[in-house]
Amino acid sequence: MRWLSRLLVIFVICFVAIAPPTTPTQAADGASITLSPSSGIPGTDVTVYGYNFTANKWVDIYYYLDVTDDTWVAEVKADSDGDFQVDFTIPENYKGPHTVLAVDQEDKSASMNFNVKPGLTVSPEEGPVGTNVTVEGRGFAEDEEDIELRYYLDGNYETVAENITADEDGRWEKSFLIPPSAKGNHKIDARGDESSLAQVKDATFEATPGIGIIDESSGSAIDEPSGSVGESIMMTGSGFAANERDISILFAGEEVEMEIIRADAAGYWEESFEVPEMPIGTYSVTAEGEQTRQGDINALSFEIEPGIVLSPNEGHVGTNMTVAGRGFAANKNVVIKYEGNQKATATTDNKGSFDVSFIVPESQHGGRLVTAGDAAGNNATAIFTLESDPPPIPTLSSPPDGDRVGFIGRVRPTFQWSEVFDDSGVYYSLQIATSDNVTASGFADPVVSVTDIVGTNYTLEKTLSYGTYYWIVQAVDGAANAGNWTAAYSFRAGLLPLWAFILIIVAIVVAIGALVYFLVMRRRIYY
Repeated sequence: MRWLSRLLVIFVICFVAIAPPTTPTQAADGASITLSPSSGIPGTDVTVYGYNFTANKWVDIYYYLDVTDDTWVAEVKADSDGDFQVDFTIPENYKGPHTVLAVDQEDKSASMNFNVKPGLTVSPEEGPVGTNVTVEGRGFAEDEEDIELRYYLDGNYETVAENITADEDGRWEKSFLIPPSAKGNHKIDARGDESSLAQVKDATFEATPGIGIIDESSGSAIDEPSGSVGESIMMTGSGFAANERDISILFAGEEVEMEIIRADAAGYWEESFEVPEMPIGTYSVTAEGEQTRQGDINALSFEIEPGIVLSPNEGHVGTNMTVAGRGFAANKNVVIKYEGNQKATATTDNKGSFDVSFIVPESQHGGRLVTAGDAAGNNATAIFTLESDPPPIPTLSSPPDGDRVGFIGRVRPTFQWSEVFDDSGVYYSLQIATSDNVTASGFADPVVSVTDIVGTNYTLEKTLSYGTYYWIVQAVDGAANAGNWTAAYSFRAGLLPLWAFILIIVAIVVAIGALVYFLVMRRRIYY
């Protein structure tokens, strides 16, 4: 007769499947069950109440995914009156009525429909704007298509995902970032081809106030914000109350100096502030407003880094440059170097700050490295730009163009030219050659090349032999900026070469000797 009981169960299930979902079905043997609740989304916890089952016998609870596919979900022992109570969780399944069946060891059974409805769950359920949430849809129709996911903002909504398709169990999942939202609860809802907005149990996400620091150039958030004292930092706030006023930024518990901030209708605001003067370290940054307390916000950790500012940060040799250091360790000695050479020392105050000046030395034009390092091992660098303007071209004066210097060869002439001026100071270079072929770097083949001449004249240390020469001068400043070479002047060293001069002297001596001899011999003959 056991097969007759099973046949009866199948008959009951088929009957229940077409019966109103909330109506319990009483078996012919008097057993019955009720469900609480009798409808909901998959994952709902349900209590099964059983009556008039076999006393003190075990009862199995089955949940039918469809008419023929059942899942064992619980067991319970009936009491002496044949009653029981047991809980189970509705498994994943598509929308519509699904049978819950209770069968005891004596094949007494009863069933009732549980009506699966579509609904949403969201994880996490709260957080600041920008939180990545995952919405899970459950209990939708089998393979339902064209599902649209909505996020509600003050009565309006934003479609955050669409063209979603449920699986064979009516389940789907989608993630999105919480858009700008005012502080408080925001509804998340969905609809599809077979499920209306009214049918879908919506979910709620609570937008909490949050702050962030962004890169102004890219607009992206900075995970580990840091900066130097005085640096401008862009902070954003979201999830504040709509149009909230009197918002201020707090750095290390102290309000930074800035204009009072007001949030927009979506609870969003952004404002820049300057990092306050404090020693190197990590500090808490948060905000508060008219309706938002500090405790409502997860504070950010901001690291103050050492930094130096040069004033001026460009100039010439001899510039009096001030190095302002901020964010160093408090009350420590600091060494300042220019291109690796120590130029000054200082001691930081209790805020990790110092100011010291030194004269920019002669060095190559362009970017020059300035460093500051304290006794605690903290360092900062900056670039001083040394001017790159070459000095003017001097004017040659002596010897004049085409002039002769000396009577015979091996002369040591003195050269003179006009003075030129440059903020970085001026040195001169002199070149002498036997050809007037001048290039950008001077004569192609100089016989004399002298650099770093101080003053506007120079006397050669070596002698020049007889011949024609050319000379040029160039001004070079203390930043190694070289001006253009002058046009070439020519001069002639000596009137005669040395051998010709000697020959003339010999000829004169011979002539004088001959004359003397002639006069003496003639006088002797006469007397």
